[in-house]
This record gives sequence, structure tokens and C-alpha cells, in this order.
Amino acid sequence: MNKVLQRLLVFFIGIPVVLAIVYIDVQKHLPLNLLIMVVSLLGADELYRIFSSKSELEPKPFVLFLTAIVPVSTYVFVITGQPVYYTDYTFLLSAMLIMGFEVISRKVFEQSIQRISSSVFIVFYCGYLLTYLTKLTQFHNSVFFVCSFLFTVFICDSFAWFFGVLFGKNNKGFIKVSPNKSLAGFIGGYFGAILSSLVPQLIRSDIFYGDLWKGCLIGVLIATSGIIGDLVESAFKRSAGCKDSGKIIPGRGGVLDSIDSIVFSAPVYYCLVFFLYLPAA
Repeated sequence: MNKVLQRLLVFFIGIPVVLAIVYIDVQKHLPLNLLIMVVSLLGADELYRIFSSKSELEPKPFVLFLTAIVPVSTYVFVITGQPVYYTDYTFLLSAMLIMGFEVISRKVFEQSIQRISSSVFIVFYCGYLLTYLTKLTQFHNSVFFVCSFLFTVFICDSFAWFFGVLFGKNNKGFIKVSPNKSLAGFIGGYFGAILSSLVPQLIRSDIFYGDLWKGCLIGVLIATSGIIGDLVESAFKRSAGCKDSGKIIPGRGGVLDSIDSIVFSAPVYYCLVFFLYLPAA
């Protein structure tokens, strides 16, 4: 029951705080982007610890520095009006630096594949994927786009947990990577995501314009990507033999345990906004 109370406190206090930070639209959402940078760095630290339990990596300060550089550069591109696809170049440069460091600094290379691939993946997962949140801030009406996205992800996750607790006792175990996930939880997640993605369309039709199928599509795709993101992180932890990525978030675990759905869903939502609502942005 203590864990349930902690999750409820995070939901009723943490989520409004995050959404309030989004509403502070100063210098292209500087507070939000500072939060993204901190979360990216903390997430990279947790993922480094998970990966290093099974394989060698490049030096931790080096990997964390390259991870942090990616969201920092994206914010610089946004605030200076540069094309946000320059972020791709930052990530490519980071990956190339990791490979260059490996071949220059090492004397034996039996673990080169593991060191390079795991280190590059940390930069990609904790650095690059989160930049799609920053990329949303380049649009006019960015407050509504970012809030709508985070609201949908939070409600999807909360409904999945709530439905799982109430109705998931006898329908667990069909997803082997996360046996505690239930069919009822997945259904609840989709229901919550579709419902929450329709709300912005109903109250701000000038921004989220068009037929309701757009909101439904967003809900389905955000739920799908969010669920996959959650399961992928479960695979990381199962491979490393750990229950949580950390203990920083009460009732949830580590930073990665809290952002796994956001990490996977942010690129999906960015593409949906770009193709469905960009003329209004």
C-alpha cells in the first residue's frame, strides 16, 4: 500500500509540477530544457550502470559527457533558429568520437564491439531520443504540443497501472519480458491514451484541428510506442538482473523507470505533429 500511495503522490504532485514547468515559456522553454538535460544525464548514468554489469563500456565520464552534449546542442539550435536536424550531426559526431577513442586508446580489442555498441546506444537512448521533446519547442503553440504529449503519456501510464491493479490479477504473464504486465493494464493504457489525446482536440480545435481520427491515431501510436518503451527498459533490467534502474523516484524507481515511455514516444509524437498539425504551428 505504501508503494501505491507513493505513486499517487507522484501523479498528483509530480505531473502538475512538470506541466507547470512546460508553461514557463521563457527563452524557448529554458526550464523544460534544463530538466531534459538533467534527466538525460541521470538516465545515462543509470543505463551505464545497467550495461556495465554485463559488458565493458568506454569510460563513464566520456560517455556521460557525449550524452549530455546532444540535448544541449539541440536547445542551442532551437534558441538560435538553426535547423533542428543539426542534432543528427551532433549524435553522429558523438558516435564517431566513441569509435575513435576505442581504436586510439585501447591495446586489446576483444571487447571492442561491446564497448562501442553499448556506449553509442547510451548516447542514442538517453541523449538523442529525448531531443524530440526539445524539437517540439521550436513550434508556435509549443506549450500546447508539449503539454498534450506529456499529458497523454502520463495518463496512458496511469490508466495502465490502475487497470492492471484492479483487473489484471488473472491475465498476467503473456509478455515474457515483463511477467507482471497484464492484458487489462494494456487495455487501460490504450483507453487512457486515446481519451487524453482527444481532450486537446476538443478544447483547442484551433491548434489540434481536423477530424477526431487524428486524436485517436495519436492516442493509439503514443500508447503503442510507450508500451514498447516500457518493455524495452524491462529487457535491459532483466538482462542485468536488477528490479529498478534506481531509487530516485518514490514508488517508481529510477529516472529510466519514469521516462522509458517518453523516450520512445517523443519521436513518434514529433512526427505526428509535423505531419498532422504543422500548418497550425
